[in-house]
This record gives sequence, C-alpha cells and structure tokens, in this order.
Amino acid sequence: MEEHIYSDLSRNQPLPRQYAPRDFEAEPARTGEQVTFWRDSRLSNLEVLRATFITHTFAPHTHEGYAIGVIEEGAERFKYRKAIHVAPQGSIVVINPAEMHTGEAAIQQGWSYRMLYPEIALLQRAAVDAMEKSSGVPFFPEPVIYDPALARLLSQMHAALATSSSVLERESLLVWALAHLIRRHAETPPLVLVPHAEHVSVLKVRAYLEEHATENVSLEHLAALVHLSPFYLLRVFRDTVGLPPHSYLTQIRVARARHLISTSMPLAEVAAAVGFTDQSHLNRHFKALIGVTPGQYARGLR
Repeated sequence: MEEHIYSDLSRNQPLPRQYAPRDFEAEPARTGEQVTFWRDSRLSNLEVLRATFITHTFAPHTHEGYAIGVIEEGAERFKYRKAIHVAPQGSIVVINPAEMHTGEAAIQQGWSYRMLYPEIALLQRAAVDAMEKSSGVPFFPEPVIYDPALARLLSQMHAALATSSSVLERESLLVWALAHLIRRHAETPPLVLVPHAEHVSVLKVRAYLEEHATENVSLEHLAALVHLSPFYLLRVFRDTVGLPPHSYLTQIRVARARHLISTSMPLAEVAAAVGFTDQSHLNRHFKALIGVTPGQYARGLR
C-alpha cells in the first residue's frame, strides 16, 4: 500500500509517477475527444470513466447512484438543481442520486476529468466508516467542491484503480477517499415532504412509462391517465422530475440497455428489446447519456 495515499490531506504532494495517467483510448481522434471506461466487478461493480470532452454534450439525465469526479484540465458547465454551475480545473464534482443534470464544455478547449459512479450502498458503507456510527444516505449540498487536498487524493485513487492489480489496494484506496469526502463535505439529507396531488400524478406517469417503456406512448394518453391537460402534465412532470416525459422514457430505455449489454446480448438485439427503432438510435441516446458508445461500454465490462 502506498503511504502517500494515506497521508494527511493538508500535505501538498505531487502525483507519484506510478499513478501517472494511463494513455487514453482515443474516440474519435479528429475531435480530440478521448474516453476510457471500465467496470470493476470486485468493487461493487463500480463504473469508472476518464475522458476528455470538447464538443460532446450530455443530455439531461440522472444516475441511480452517485457521480463523483475531479476536473483535471479545462472546465465543465452543467445544470443541476435549477442552477448553472461551472467546475474549473482542480475542483471536485459530486452529483447526488436521482438528481437531473447535464454536462458540456465551459471553455473552447473542453474539459478532462476522472469520474466514479458508485452505488448508494457503497457510499452508505463508507459513511459508517467515516462517522463510526450508523448513517443514512450521504447528501452533498454543493455540486462543485473546492478542496485541493481531497481532489489530489481522489485523482490518485482513481489512477490506482486503473493500474493496480491488487483488489485489497483498490478497495482500500476507494474506501479511504470516499470516507474523507463524506466526512468533509456530506450533510444530513433534506426532509422529503409529503407529495402533493399533482406529484402523485407524476408518480403514476413514471410508473406507467416504466411498465410500457418499449411502446410508442403518446402525451395525450399519459395526460388522460392522470386526468390532466397535456400542457399541465408536461409542466408538472418537468418541474418534478427535471425532464419531460419523452426524455425520462429515453433514460429508462438506456438504463435497461446497460443491463442487457452486461449479459452479452448483441447490440442490435438490445436496441429492439428496449424500444429503440434501430441500433443507431441506441448509439445516439446511449452516448448522450453515458458518455461512451454501447460498444465501448461492452468492452469496458469485459
């Protein structure tokens, strides 16, 4: 185990050579955009991304778990919790589960970052370690965090995930970094209010879309289900979920596509199984939400 990873966060230390960034898997070279994705099955199926994006724009989407990353170069701009945020070089980005957000370059040169997508249960276990007591789901009130020492720790840990063959080392570094993130920047989750009648309608529409995700559902039909006008349903759904119904349906399909890809189903069959008209539609929507193509995602799982 490398001692520097566990040193006092107040110490200003450079990134050691053994944890220097790996070469990117270029995609595509003509735009300068590069991406590497993989899943670590020994770390609760932790999904890991390292990328440089210049023209790529993430469509509005959510994650079942957390999105945690460090901006290493450039700057990213994103919409989150009804505000526009800019994360410059050296900052940490933390998106809470089920929170709608976007992502795009804030400057012409784009941005390079290292990202983790841990499950909620993993953060809960790290919270217990950090607080030494039972804890609920950690909540991060600020999506952009300025903490240079912690940013270095997260970058070092991320680099080790890519280079170390030791499960013990990868797991130890991950738990150590997440525990420090929680201890320094997490708070008690806000109270969940009792839903209003219109929010109950949104819950019904979401449940219907989950059940009928492969069908060509109409807005008129959804509105009739909950006895609202189409316009009012659009407004309430967008205000509650952060996405219009058609974007929410796309997210459901992409999430199911990720699961089917993990079973080694051919991509053309995946597209049909989740409700996309063809593989090109799957590719376009998958890249817009996940940041990699279905083919790259499949290779990352292997």
